[in-house]
Amino acid sequence: MLEKLFTGLFESGTATTTTQAISLTPFIICLAASLVIGAGMALAYKHKTRCSQSFVITLAIIPAAVAMVIMLVNGNVGVGVAVAGAFGLVRFRSVPGTAKEIGAIFTAMAAGLACGMGYIGFAALFAVIVCAAMLLMNACGFGLDRHGEKHKRLNVTIPEDLDYTNIFDDLFARYTNAHRLVTVKTTNMGSLFKLTYDIELKSTDEEKQFIDEIRCRNGNLEINITEQQNTVNEL
Repeated sequence: MLEKLFTGLFESGTATTTTQAISLTPFIICLAASLVIGAGMALAYKHKTRCSQSFVITLAIIPAAVAMVIMLVNGNVGVGVAVAGAFGLVRFRSVPGTAKEIGAIFTAMAAGLACGMGYIGFAALFAVIVCAAMLLMNACGFGLDRHGEKHKRLNVTIPEDLDYTNIFDDLFARYTNAHRLVTVKTTNMGSLFKLTYDIELKSTDEEKQFIDEIRCRNGNLEINITEQQNTVNEL
């Protein structure tokens, strides 16, 4: 009775050799291994990375889902990858994903593909190597912009009677390596201008002195300086 429960409904005694039944024991082994590997990869990704619980859980179960697809198509890698690839991209239809998230999704799919093909040892070895590389890169700050703290976004409010085109050029030359006027917007019924600059400070130690001199120039109106942030849909 138990064997009939785990037999495909479309299988018959006249089935060809291209259609093979899935044995219960190998199925459980592959599924359990893929869940363990997925959980390990999700925890490694979460280390020093801000992400939602839903994404971590999804990353943990993706290898099991891919393994299931591969087992159902009897190891046909072409069909399995096509179907599993569609599953893996569902998350990014409505919510933009970062390059790191996309990489984690496809890495988990690769581990699930190996489990579904029955190469559990290779899947585990692949997961260990990738997770170790990920943790090492996070620890040593691989790819991190070492001068990122110098890149700022400056918002300055000035009266309408000031010419904003070159009013701060001397201050920018003294305190910044580069600057670029991003937006100009009027406010308060046109009596004020709000200017937005992308700047690179020469030294973060002079940031307060830089702001103080701008205050003297713009009549002590509002000044806001923040770190430049990449948008979520940038790769």
